[in-house]
Amino acid sequence: MAMSDVEKAARSRAALLAAQAPDLQPAVEGWLARLAHERRLSPKTQDAYARDLTVVLNLLTLHLGHRPTVADMAALAPADVRAVLAARRMEGVAPRTLVRLMAAARSFGRHLEREGLGKVGALAAVRAPKVPRSLPKPVSVSDAKALADPATRAGEDRAPWVLARDAAVIALLYGCGLRISEALGLTRSMMPEPGGGDQITVTGKGNKTRMVPLLPQVTQAVADYAALCPYVLEPDKPLFRGAKGGPLSARIVQMAVERMRGALGLPDSATPHALRHSFATHLLARGGELRAIQELLGHASLSTTQVYTAVDATRLMDAYRAAHPRA
Repeated sequence: MAMSDVEKAARSRAALLAAQAPDLQPAVEGWLARLAHERRLSPKTQDAYARDLTVVLNLLTLHLGHRPTVADMAALAPADVRAVLAARRMEGVAPRTLVRLMAAARSFGRHLEREGLGKVGALAAVRAPKVPRSLPKPVSVSDAKALADPATRAGEDRAPWVLARDAAVIALLYGCGLRISEALGLTRSMMPEPGGGDQITVTGKGNKTRMVPLLPQVTQAVADYAALCPYVLEPDKPLFRGAKGGPLSARIVQMAVERMRGALGLPDSATPHALRHSFATHLLARGGELRAIQELLGHASLSTTQVYTAVDATRLMDAYRAAHPRA
C-alpha cells in the first residue's frame, strides 16, 4: 500500500534527525517545525526539504570527515559549499536539483541564524547554478475542451461512470485552474449541485484556502459523474473514487490524459497540469488581469504568475511570424 505524503514526510524527518550530530539535531528539529507550522508547507514539500537537507549534510560529512556540528556549520567557507556542489555535479546531477539542494541548505542556514546559533554566510556567498527557464506548455482551447469531453473516449472499454469521473476531474483542472491534488481533495459537500452555487473553496499548497468560480459546465460534469457513480458519495468523504471505491489516485487521471493525447495527437507536454497552465494562459489572452489570475491559481507571489505573460507573448509572436507577409 502506497504511503501518504504525511507518512513520507515523517519518514524523511526521522531519517534526517537520526543521521546528524547530537548537537545539530535540535536545530534540525526546530527547522522542520518551522517549515510545518510557520511556513505551513505541505507534507510533500516538507518531505522534499528534509530529503534535500539530508543529502547536503551527508555530503558535508564526507567532505569534513565527520558529521557536521553547529560549530562546523557556522565555520563553513565558500570553498566547502563549492566542494559539495562539485561532488554532486560529478555524479551527473542536473542543475535544477543543485538549486533545490541549495534552497534547502540556505533555509536551514537562516534558521540557525534566527536561533542565534551562528551566521552561515558561506551558503549565501555561493551562487546556485543557473537553470534554463522553461515556459509552461498549455494546450489550445479546442484541445482542452476535447480532453474534458467524455465523447473523446467513447470507444474505450470502460464503465460510463469512469469516463464521466475522469471528464469531471479534467473539467475542474481546466475550468477552475486547479492542481490535480486540489481537485482530488474535494469532498462531496464542497461541490454544489447545478444551479446551487457558482464557486467552491479550494485548499491549496500550505493549507491555504481560496475561492474559485465555477462554470455551469464544470458543475454539470461533476453532477453527471455523481449520478453514475456506483458508490455512495458521503458528504465528508472524497468526491472522486477509484474503481474499488477508495480515493482516486492522481496517476489514474494522468493515465487517462495519456490515452487521450495519443488519440488526439497531442504532445507529451499535454498533461493534467498543462490544463492548469491552459486555464491561466487562455484567461490572460482574453484580457484577464494578472493579479486576478494570481488569486485564482493560488500563487503566493505575482512573479510566479507573470511567467504566463511570456507564454502569451510567445504565442502572439508565433502567430505574427506565421501570418504576416513580411515576417
